[in-house]
Amino acid sequence: MAIKITHIKINSVSELHRLMELPKPLHPLISLINMDNVTPSSHQEAVNFILNFYSVSLKRNVKGKLRYGQNYYDFDEGVLGMTAPQQILSVNNENNYKVSGWWLVFHKDFIINYPLGKAIRKYGFFSYSVHEALHLSDKEEKMLETIFKNIEQEYQTSIDTYSQDVMVSHLELLLNYCNRFYNRQFLTRKAVNNDLLTRMESLLDACFNNDKIITQRLPSVQYLSEQLNVSPNYLSDMLRSLTGQTTQEHIHNKLIEKAKDTLSTTNLSISEVAYQLGFEHPQSFSKLFKSKTNMTPMEFRVSFN
Repeated sequence: MAIKITHIKINSVSELHRLMELPKPLHPLISLINMDNVTPSSHQEAVNFILNFYSVSLKRNVKGKLRYGQNYYDFDEGVLGMTAPQQILSVNNENNYKVSGWWLVFHKDFIINYPLGKAIRKYGFFSYSVHEALHLSDKEEKMLETIFKNIEQEYQTSIDTYSQDVMVSHLELLLNYCNRFYNRQFLTRKAVNNDLLTRMESLLDACFNNDKIITQRLPSVQYLSEQLNVSPNYLSDMLRSLTGQTTQEHIHNKLIEKAKDTLSTTNLSISEVAYQLGFEHPQSFSKLFKSKTNMTPMEFRVSFN
């Protein structure tokens, strides 16, 4: 029997508190929720939440296996998750386990008049799929928990002229540490990421070595990320950490390899090569080829004669 999925959109911090049966937030645009005080839901159906604000959650004491992308791993350390406005947070209560930790939520209007209001776009982890959590070491978890507690202390203090300035400063510090730990994760999870790289290369080989590309056009970053069950941004960040190149650059490199092979071993015209590789316009193919090789496709072909 199929699991019933409920969709709930939450536009404000106050709405979230009402839904979780918590007291009203002390500030309309930000809240720090201690998950130890939250009663787990008793219903069994899956729920998709669409949050109209940012969230950073630190989960502790999570037992059993955690889902990372489409794979499962065992972790005893803290798990950090981040979401941006309008992302979907999926929760399935089948396991019905209780999670402890912190959940910080803040509306974009809370930081709009601060440099962080613009700088927050540079934090790539906010655009990752929500299942791509950050797994923390004990030391990292303690560092972040200290910042959460500092935010909580300021949040619980009577609001004054400086309250928002102080909380935004703590928030920026928190995000900078998250950024550091995310980059660390790409290094410590090298075995998993190398497997992902191998699978992506196999996908590209399959695309460029048969007729599939003619009917489906060039493989896109979105296509590869969907096939690998990770988000586009995560895939590019992972590849950049391993190879120094983005997903799009990998696609272009594989395409140029195939183009060189076709130009040097067949009598197809430049237009025919371009169409075979999935380009709608031969000019686009020639422009890309020259940018990568400093030669036009014709110049490259002549060099073999």
